[in-house]
Amino acid sequence: MNFSRRDFLKASLAGSLAVGAGGLLDACGTGNTIKAFTTSNVGKPRTGGQLRAGLTGGSTADTLSPLNPITNVDFSRINNLYEPLVGLSPAAQPVNVLAEELTQNATGTEWTVRVKQGITFHNGKPLTADDVIYTFQQILNPKAPGSAAAGLASIDVKGMTKLDAYTVRIPCSTPFATLAQALAIPGYSDIIPVGYNLAAPVGTGPFKVKSFSPGTQSTFVRFDDYWQARPYLDEIVITDYADQVSQVNALLAGQVDAVNLLSTDVISEVQGESKNVLLSPGGGWNPFTMRVDTKPFNDVRVRQAMRLVVDRQQMLDLVFGGFGTLGNDLFGIWAPEYDHSLPQRHQDIDQAKSLLKAAGAEGLHVTLVTSDIAQGTVLAAQVFAQQASAAGISVSVDDVTVNEFYGTNYLKWQFAQDYWFYNLYLPQVSLATLPSAPFNETHWNNPRYNSLYAQAIATGDDALRTELAHEMQQIEYAEGGYIIPFFPPVIDGFGANVGGLVPSRIGLSLNAYDFKGVWLS
Repeated sequence: MNFSRRDFLKASLAGSLAVGAGGLLDACGTGNTIKAFTTSNVGKPRTGGQLRAGLTGGSTADTLSPLNPITNVDFSRINNLYEPLVGLSPAAQPVNVLAEELTQNATGTEWTVRVKQGITFHNGKPLTADDVIYTFQQILNPKAPGSAAAGLASIDVKGMTKLDAYTVRIPCSTPFATLAQALAIPGYSDIIPVGYNLAAPVGTGPFKVKSFSPGTQSTFVRFDDYWQARPYLDEIVITDYADQVSQVNALLAGQVDAVNLLSTDVISEVQGESKNVLLSPGGGWNPFTMRVDTKPFNDVRVRQAMRLVVDRQQMLDLVFGGFGTLGNDLFGIWAPEYDHSLPQRHQDIDQAKSLLKAAGAEGLHVTLVTSDIAQGTVLAAQVFAQQASAAGISVSVDDVTVNEFYGTNYLKWQFAQDYWFYNLYLPQVSLATLPSAPFNETHWNNPRYNSLYAQAIATGDDALRTELAHEMQQIEYAEGGYIIPFFPPVIDGFGANVGGLVPSRIGLSLNAYDFKGVWLS
């Protein structure tokens, strides 16, 4: 299909993106000349002030639990309240946070974890080995498992032993060479104190909670006894916004200081009002999700046809002005195990038609459920519908509220979208593509794939682990339920008074929501 962004917007989006539609048109037509910051430096760091962040992607399902976050805005709070043993650096690589060291035995069946000394929770309690044991017990509670449970299932939680005040021995029922990777998943295995109470949550993070109203607003104040450098800000106020239009209007009116997850069509408007833009090469992903256990997507020929109708570069151009990275229906792009050798999938309408005919699915009609859960998701859904029509596929786009999207039908939608930040490949598998995964939205269950995963996390041989992961990706590439057309850039807007923002590959906005190094001039 040959249609321009301008034609597409006229045909499909008339009036739906009232703010700054010219921004993306300009970006597409001028060779990506957006004047985006690679960092925000406003004079020297200064202590004090209240940062007002206006964020989309939240709902009344918002939570302060670090063990079961769901919405995008959940991570903005969790990443300031709590901290993990191992985290991800801005370059998306594992780095010790609360852990002083993690060591495994020769067979990978036992780990020893030592936490750093001199760290306290917001209630004054010192961080000790007891808290590490308690956290794992909560995550792996069979009656109410945390989201990280599938990825940490090898841990023998009953056999954990406290060696001294700061050291824990963690036995594993099977070899578990990738424990450090599994712990680096942002927001799912942060350490909580013994006796943790979600009604009065405390962590070791740079800010502590002052108030929280799900889907509306939350306020956090500086933790003066924070174990690292003291945060500059006195306070953070995070306000949930229903959509990008209201969010950007709030930024331009000076009601908020920073906003997240913008699409490029608003950049011109933001910069035209003396606001700034931060562009990050995110490893997050906005998949289209096909349930492989229901018609028509239980036929692999239909799934492959749906992948082949996508013109990925055109979608990236239309939604993000060409910024971002082409996807190949696989996640974990920054992971060492990511298979870059698989042929890049391109649009092939004739092959898509042939596959649909063979599957008896000519004239296919499907409903695509979308929502303003992340930057560009609704627009990407509309682009997909337009592209699919070339293969005779009729796609009805159902744009629901964020509350409805993450409501009772979440993980049940037959054909929908979602938003993920970056994770290393194998930990992401534990979250999304195992039968035990908490967010298996495609209902994927491939016995060979499951077996390969078990082998991959058990081996201490990096080369063998990569080989096993590549075979897993080959299966996903040929049969999977995800369409991953691109890895979007992360585009944030902020006022001229905001300093300390830097790009991140993690796919989360605004320093991956790490506000301890942010200041106001």
